Parts: sequence; C-alpha cells; structure tokens
Amino acid sequence: MACLRLDSSQLFSSHQSFDNPFNLQLESSTSAEILAVPDACTSSRPQFSNIPQPPRLPRASYGGDKCSRKIKGTNYVPEETRHAWDNIFLEGYGADVRVHTDDKGIILAHSSVLGITSLVLRSMLKEARNKEGFKSIKIPGVHPEAVRVFIRFLYSSSYEQEEMKKHALHLLVLAHTFSVPSLKRFCINQLEEALTTENVVDVLQLAQQCDAPRLSLLSTRMIVKDFKTISVSEGWKVMKQANPGLEQELLESLVEEDSKEQERIKKIEERKVYVQLYEAMEALLHICQDGCRTIGPRDKVLKDGQSACNYPACKTLESLVRHFSGCRTRIPGGCASCKRMWQLLELHSCMCSKPDTCKVPLCRHFKDKMQHLSKKEETKWKLLASKVLSTKGTIRSICHRRPLVL
Repeated sequence: MACLRLDSSQLFSSHQSFDNPFNLQLESSTSAEILAVPDACTSSRPQFSNIPQPPRLPRASYGGDKCSRKIKGTNYVPEETRHAWDNIFLEGYGADVRVHTDDKGIILAHSSVLGITSLVLRSMLKEARNKEGFKSIKIPGVHPEAVRVFIRFLYSSSYEQEEMKKHALHLLVLAHTFSVPSLKRFCINQLEEALTTENVVDVLQLAQQCDAPRLSLLSTRMIVKDFKTISVSEGWKVMKQANPGLEQELLESLVEEDSKEQERIKKIEERKVYVQLYEAMEALLHICQDGCRTIGPRDKVLKDGQSACNYPACKTLESLVRHFSGCRTRIPGGCASCKRMWQLLELHSCMCSKPDTCKVPLCRHFKDKMQHLSKKEETKWKLLASKVLSTKGTIRSICHRRPLVL
C-alpha cells in the first residue's frame, strides 16, 4: 500500500483532535495509468479571419497594484465562478475519485481538480487503482469535516469563515502536506489572529513542522512574554513530555530575552545619567557666564526673585556651588559634595574648547592637569565627555527626567 506519513501523534495536547498519525494512503499499490489532464488548448475551434483587435491594456496604476496584492474576504474568484465550482463539488459532478475519511465517510471529487491544484495528490492518483470507475485515497488523522473543507477549497478557492476558525490547525496540516500554498497562507493568518495562551504551544509545534516561520516567531514571542501562564497550561505539559528539545529551546529563548531586557534597562539608566551630566554642564555655564537668581559672576548684576530658570539642573547645581564656596574641607575625598563639584569642574574642562576665555572656575587648571594624567585616565575622561556630548541631540526627547543627584 502506497503511503505518505506525517507523524503527529505526539504533537498536540489532549484537547486537540489529532489522535492518530497523518497516514495518507491508497487502497492499492498497483500502478495505474498516468492521469491525463485534458488540455483546453488542443480542442478544435472554427477559424475566423475577421476577429476584432483586443482593446489596449490598462495603464499601470499604483493604487490598483496596491489593492491587487491584498485578498479581500474569504475568496479571490468572481462570485459566479465560486458558486459554480461549489455546486460542482457538492453535486459530485463528473467525480471519479473517492476520498475516505476517519468516520468511514466518502467525499467524491474529480481527479482533474485534485491533480491540478495539488501535485502531491496528482502523484497519489497516478498510483491508485481504478475500481468500478473510481480511484480511492484515504486521508485519516484529521477531522472529517476539515477534509471536506479542504476538498471544497481545491474546487472553488473559498471557505466559510466559521469553518476556518474551527479547523484552522487541521487545514494547515492538510495544506502543507498536500502543498496548497494559498490555503496555507489563509490558515496561517487565521492562527496568527487566534493565538491564545491555551493554544499557542500546539500552534508553535505545528508551525515548526509545517514550515511557517512567522507563525513560529509570533508563538515564541507570546510564550516568552507570558511564560508564567503558559508554562502551567495543558499544552505545555504535553509538549514537555513529547518534545523536551523544544522545551529547552524555549527556556533558552526566555533566558536570552531576560538578558536583553536587563541590558536594555542598563542602557536606559546610563543614558539618564549622561543626560543629567549634560544638563549639569549647561547649568554650570549658565551660572558662571550669565548668573542665575542670587549666584553668578562678579561682573553681573543679579536680580533676586527673577522669573524661573529654564535650566533643569540649575537649582540643584546652585546649592552645590554655594556649598563648595563655603566648605572648609573642600579637598577631594574629604567632602562628598565637594568631590562631586570637583568632578563636574574636571568634566567641564575636558569638554571645553575655549579654556583661556572660559569663566568656569579652574577650567584652565584642569585642562593643564589632563596633560599629566595617565593614558588610561585620560581615555576614561574623554570617553565620558563624548558620551555626555552625544546626548545633546536626544535630551529634548526625554519627557520624564529624574531630579539631578549630585
């Protein structure tokens, strides 16, 4: 007996109706005559000499091309044609093939339709023995109603939406096994829209076996995102026993995703620090050059109680400058607040391009000191300065800033 086997006995959880292997077989192994598909081009036609010229082709249209790529509804053939082919299927007109299902039912079909729409079915029909004017093939392991919907789609390229929702898993297996790409796309779209925490594990396993990478990716993302809920589902328990390799793969994906999330959070926190330092550099220049409220350079006349300052870090930095100017310790390491001020002044000197005319205290001093630092220390300061300067283009896009901690 000729047989095409796709083993899925361990693929689905108990709540799915995939209880038996997909065993596609013929009733006889005896070779048959090659199926001859009539060629419409070879039919005899009367010859006419006065046939009018066809009209010109329509011009290319962007809008038309765009619309033609999207299939609307559940079929993409004219309504009349769809009804005609549906009636041919339902009435079994000209049927010469019997398709046997698990419930011992028989679906009648025409070998030409099956052979044209599926090369796999064509190959199976070539090997089938003709008995009483019919060739017989068997499609077990899937719901009998799904087989009927599948055969109908081969006829009219259409389906009922409710039937697709109900049998999408079965139809995807059939579309992949018998190589029907159009039906496979519909099934994948339906499953992508219907993913839930209860069926996502089964869908993932099916997507991997049926070569549906996008569906597999979406399923994996859902499992990683809601792992706590999905890991206690019935589908996960069955998969854990039947496919431990997939479980290990998913756990590794979870660890990798957690690492990426931690790295992303770390980069966000680092960016916030650089933004704060950039704001502090702006506020330091503002205080030392223009003055603000009650603090500023000697040559500026300050107006107490003036309007609010536009520099976010100005108020905090003003308090730090006041402490630094009156602190008796002041030496680096002796006072934590003064140490922060020393570091801000040194960072400013590293970023300043005009130390000779700069009004920030000790700018020239730290610029000269930088020349005597070790290569490692100099590189560290330059790297910090470059990262702080790089935030200049993104500082205004950050809506929620934490208070500057100096």
